[in-house]
Amino acid sequence: MTKTHDGDRETGPHEDSTESGVGRPGERRVGISGGHTGGQPAGHAGEHEGGHAADHTGHEMMFRRRFWVSLILSIPVLVFSPTLQTWLGFDAPDFSGSEWITPVFAVVVFLYGGIPFLRMAVPEVRDRRPGMMTLISLAITVAFVYSAATLFMTAAESFFWELVTLIDVMLLGHWLEMRSVRQASGALQELAKLLPDTAERVLDDGLTEEVSVGRVGEGDLVLVRPGVAVPVDGVVESGESELDESMLTGESRPVAKEPGHTVVAGSINGDGSLRVRVSAVGEGTALAGIMRLVEEARNSRSPTQILADRAAGWLFYLALGVALITAIAWTVAVGFSVEVISRVATVLVIACPHALGLAIPLVVAIATNLGARQGVLVRDRQALETARLLDTVVFDKTGTLTRGEFRVLETAVEDAWSEGEALSIAAALEGDSEHPLARGIRASAEERDLDSRVAEKFVSLPGRGVRAESEGRVYHLGGPRLLETLDTVTGPAVERLQERADDRGWTVIYLVADGMVVAGFALADIVREESREAIRQLHEMGIGVAMLTGDSEAVAHTVARDLGIDRYFAEVLPEHKDRKIAELQEEGRRVAMVGDGVNDAPALERADVGIAIGSGTDVAIASADIILVRNNPLDVVGVIRLSRASYRKMVQNLVWATGYNLFALPLAAGVLAPIGILLSPAVGAVLMSASTVIVALNAQLLRRQQLVRT
Repeated sequence: MTKTHDGDRETGPHEDSTESGVGRPGERRVGISGGHTGGQPAGHAGEHEGGHAADHTGHEMMFRRRFWVSLILSIPVLVFSPTLQTWLGFDAPDFSGSEWITPVFAVVVFLYGGIPFLRMAVPEVRDRRPGMMTLISLAITVAFVYSAATLFMTAAESFFWELVTLIDVMLLGHWLEMRSVRQASGALQELAKLLPDTAERVLDDGLTEEVSVGRVGEGDLVLVRPGVAVPVDGVVESGESELDESMLTGESRPVAKEPGHTVVAGSINGDGSLRVRVSAVGEGTALAGIMRLVEEARNSRSPTQILADRAAGWLFYLALGVALITAIAWTVAVGFSVEVISRVATVLVIACPHALGLAIPLVVAIATNLGARQGVLVRDRQALETARLLDTVVFDKTGTLTRGEFRVLETAVEDAWSEGEALSIAAALEGDSEHPLARGIRASAEERDLDSRVAEKFVSLPGRGVRAESEGRVYHLGGPRLLETLDTVTGPAVERLQERADDRGWTVIYLVADGMVVAGFALADIVREESREAIRQLHEMGIGVAMLTGDSEAVAHTVARDLGIDRYFAEVLPEHKDRKIAELQEEGRRVAMVGDGVNDAPALERADVGIAIGSGTDVAIASADIILVRNNPLDVVGVIRLSRASYRKMVQNLVWATGYNLFALPLAAGVLAPIGILLSPAVGAVLMSASTVIVALNAQLLRRQQLVRT
């Protein structure tokens, strides 16, 4: 394939932009690849007229148009064919020159419907990688040359009607194949459609102007009206609404957005109006990143695909060998005649590795799109295949199994104090702090819908806590060092809370009023509800679960016991996490590492399969093989299910495609001719096309796979 500088397009040697419909001005296109050499399905090297090797829409249109035109042109050939008239017992109209109708129309069909196959065989021959186009070209060329020669031979029977029906069936088969691939690969075009072409930019005077998305820059403010698609990635500055982000996360429920929340391009706004400060546009958006990852996955190679490509190459030479033996055997048996040509053409046609060429790329396209629609982005197909063999999944704790957010798990109060009153005051005292524990106290108070209080005369006590006044009383809030500073001790209720917290690795914050400890709050990073179900399902699949964390032994033990984790590693520094992965691999385990893709990068690289979780707005994490858009550990289960299901479909398709040829080739050669069973080239083409359809239908069944059971 040669590159031109015409609009950054890659143009193949057989470009036909009029036929294929590609390269039209103003048309947004997204590349989608198959799986053969150079990112194309086996046997279609150089086939992509228009240079968009991944876009099968143009090919589908071309094959469909040529099929219908060739079918219409074939009717006179069939009607005026002497052989068919004899078989069917009818006489075609006889007039001057009627004997030329069959050959003339057959030549037209060959030039219009058959030439595309010859053109697409050129790169295969040039690259010394013969495939299905070469086999098809040999079959129709042999039939055409022999039939043309019969025009100058006495009492020789032509092969024209078989030639046109063969071309018609081949065009039909290719049309259906391109349609299947296009439907399987349509997700990226659907994603591209989600991106609007224009945005409403908010001007300094508060008015808005509609501009193309390309004119919007980072830092601009845009208005997102109700019911429209968000044109950019950004942060909400004002307004409240609910957005449909299913295209990014697979989550069907709308997501509430308010000031400070991030939004992604392509999501659909609900009933509210939002003003969004732009953080990324165009190629920098999360949606564009997802599209790049999906395309990377389709272009990456896998062992199963390599095996299929080699089998397709071997099949070419096998077909040539069988065709040569067939020609010699039939010539010796009956002499050189149209029957010999028929046998050779049938062998060449029926050996075309259509089903073999489609077996893997179609499964890959469907699996990649199925994952992308459910929040699983595959960067490396080999990693997806490896995932079916995993026997150990290692989770990072913070932000993966847990939310990475503190919450008050238990509260203890002394004397006449109530838990709600104590937590409300603590939240007021922490109102200006951005410390994770302070945010956890405020969030816990908000979730319990407690009455808000006002604190004043706020004073920070570095390393100890805070001091403030509320409703005339002086309060302190902090940890053990605060109690040492104030020289005060805890009461019995708070003391019991401290004992439970020490056992479970929780952090305790104390509320002091007028010099007396009146309450204690035990905080911890809360476990995601999905984590428990994910670990349960992994155990059902026979997969062990381990956990890596930099937290203390007590914290790690508590989380592991709560979730039923088999093994954990505590107090591990980020730079040492990859050593723990290596230790598991040295034990002979196939290991997946699940982390946030930042401080877990070395471990993600070391693992057999690296999975980054919760990366919906940062889809270009180079250290991960598979990226999960949602902060949902259950999607790890989905990855393994997708791997097992897609590999099962690949194997089924390969078994069918190779088994079909082992059965059909001897039949095409005429081994059953002694008992009267012979296949015509047209029937051989029908059988070959039927095998392709079966492979395509089997691959489509993958769409029914449910990745996550909730």
